[in-house]
Amino acid sequence: MNDTRFIELSARDRARGLLDAGTFRELLGPFDYVMSPWLEPQGIIPQADDGMVVAKGALSGKPAVVIAIEGTFQGGSMGEVSGAKMAAALELAAEDNRNGIPTQAVLCLETGGVRLQEANLGLAAIADIHAAIVDLRRHVPVIGIIPGTVGCFGGMSIAAALCSYLIVTREARLGLNGPQVIEQEAGIGEYDSRDRPFIWSLTGGEARFRNGFVDALVDDSLSAVKTATIACIEKGRPGSLRCEQIDGYLSKLNAFDTRQQADARLTAELFGKGDRS
Repeated sequence: MNDTRFIELSARDRARGLLDAGTFRELLGPFDYVMSPWLEPQGIIPQADDGMVVAKGALSGKPAVVIAIEGTFQGGSMGEVSGAKMAAALELAAEDNRNGIPTQAVLCLETGGVRLQEANLGLAAIADIHAAIVDLRRHVPVIGIIPGTVGCFGGMSIAAALCSYLIVTREARLGLNGPQVIEQEAGIGEYDSRDRPFIWSLTGGEARFRNGFVDALVDDSLSAVKTATIACIEKGRPGSLRCEQIDGYLSKLNAFDTRQQADARLTAELFGKGDRS
């Protein structure tokens, strides 16, 4: 299984594969039938786990929780139930750490952001997730993984930015707004959502790594992702966090001439490789 393409795995298989063999134990799995009550009245078939897999086990011999979003269900969107599952798992990991159990946390982020059918409830859940990440990372590094193919957008891109370390593949994408949203608001002349090379040159995994927004760019294999995850855990909590470097990023953005069309070259010149020593 270690040579399997990570992107092709389901959320459950991603969590199982990251954890040490034989240690996977799912919390609130599909047979518990904890699902969204809001989808069926809108003619949408719900999923028994609401597209969120929470698993406890060991990672490199250490207690760990792996939380994986199923991108094939509603585009990995976050609703009341799925968001509550992720937030609660992070809160339990923080409680473990306060009780002397150094539980690691890994988030597999395959999400378009808030579920529009549950807009306010989804937004509230994402806010809870943000708070839980900030709380937990005081104890242990919180590792975010963005594999592809959905990417990580919307409020969950903020969750990714709050992680202690981010791991991506070349197929990954990371951005506050998705390509279709930008095109809808700014016009196709500004941003063509069908221009895949252009999109990946700005928000793709390789571009995000080159410009210092993520910490590791890995091949699309379970073994490569797991090796990078363990390496990030072994580094411990970083000396500084990107999300705390507000003044530095603002000065770069304020210096940019917005009359220009942003492209890969200008973005690389603007941000360059981030430094988080």
